[in-house]
Amino acid sequence: MKHKLKKRGIGFYASIYFKIIAQDFKSKMSYRADFIISTLGMIMTNISGFIGFYIMFQKFETINGWNYYEMLFLYGFSLIALTPMQCLFDNNWNLRFVVEDGSFIKYCFRPINIFFYYISEVFDVKGLGQLLMGGITLTYAWNKLSLPFSFKTGALLLLALFTGSLFMIAIMNMAAATCFWIIHSGYVMVTMFKFTEYAKYPVTIYQGFFRVLFTFIIPIAFVAYYPSYIFLRPEVPLLTCIAPLFGIFFFWLSYRFWMLGAMRYSGTGN
Repeated sequence: MKHKLKKRGIGFYASIYFKIIAQDFKSKMSYRADFIISTLGMIMTNISGFIGFYIMFQKFETINGWNYYEMLFLYGFSLIALTPMQCLFDNNWNLRFVVEDGSFIKYCFRPINIFFYYISEVFDVKGLGQLLMGGITLTYAWNKLSLPFSFKTGALLLLALFTGSLFMIAIMNMAAATCFWIIHSGYVMVTMFKFTEYAKYPVTIYQGFFRVLFTFIIPIAFVAYYPSYIFLRPEVPLLTCIAPLFGIFFFWLSYRFWMLGAMRYSGTGN
């Protein structure tokens, strides 16, 4: 079996993935009202965040040196960076349930990567509403800040968004995988997801302990602040330069942690 797995490359997994997603999408379209309501709910939630920024800056011209449009830039950037986690890795929210009821065992008997097989079963379509809202907000802030746009800046923007996405996915992968060791681990997922709210603000507004926490322990600052810093300030810190490599390493670490839990799983014993 291991020999066969080594021969299966990206093309094989891409083909399988699109077939699985097609089936998931068909099932969701059977309940179109639920899809529409969920998508609108996601958009309205993000609009409320936009309104929150507007109200905040009616009283303050800047927050620790960051003006309204710079904060909107971070907000829109974070929404886009969070979208891959929302759309592609949403099944992590169900992991603790299938581990507890024993149904996770089915993923252990297929001749494909367990992580890929499990994660690919769900595509959260309503996350596209978040992508739309993030794109509109980022474009609006980009224009208001009069930022230049070229092929180079476009490529840097894609790299920065990819980097931010890696960090958010990795954080949630690790949070979800705790269910292999902790019973009723839902609070870990909820707590980590709530930290995404802090990704929408520059890490410099926090005091020493929280700045270290959000940079090196729970690296929320790498979801939006450090990747997007290159567009908002002339000087580029070292952490921004190494963010893509750090993001790849952190994602790989989360994948190994997830797989470590999956490999030790032996069912419920029932």
